[in-house]
Amino acid sequence: MLQKSKKEEMIKELDKAIKESASVVFVNFHGLKVGEETALRRDLRDQGVSYKVSRKTLLARALKGKAEGEIPELKGEIAIAYSKDQTSGAREVYNFQKTHKGILSILGGIFEGKFVSGERMTEIAMIPSREVLYAQFVNLINSPIQRFAVVLDAIAKSKN
Repeated sequence: MLQKSKKEEMIKELDKAIKESASVVFVNFHGLKVGEETALRRDLRDQGVSYKVSRKTLLARALKGKAEGEIPELKGEIAIAYSKDQTSGAREVYNFQKTHKGILSILGGIFEGKFVSGERMTEIAMIPSREVLYAQFVNLINSPIQRFAVVLDAIAKSKN
């Protein structure tokens, strides 16, 4: 049994993590083996995402008043993944979930100051990273110019 001072310290840590992050993902990790959890933590850390396992009661206390709406139902063993980037936490948990079927599940989270469902966090997880979006945008802009250059080259070759 945890002492009250230890519980308060854990709540303060959770509170700080939630306040300093752009988004928080609630993860049910029931059935995750130690080796898999180590791999998950490593993958998340490489992407700038923090991961913390918590007791549901302590997490519920830390979440009070942190966002609008109702806290999603937190069932099973709970952890939070959080980062300063709005989508990276959800995206990295989702990517790990795809490669390790049936182990992790996204239960919900906090996004833009509101509690959101697991389905909504999964949708957010599917948004590509900023770098990928930039690359797609540049390709979109560059594509007509490339086609125009190819047409001009074809015209020049046909006149010779």
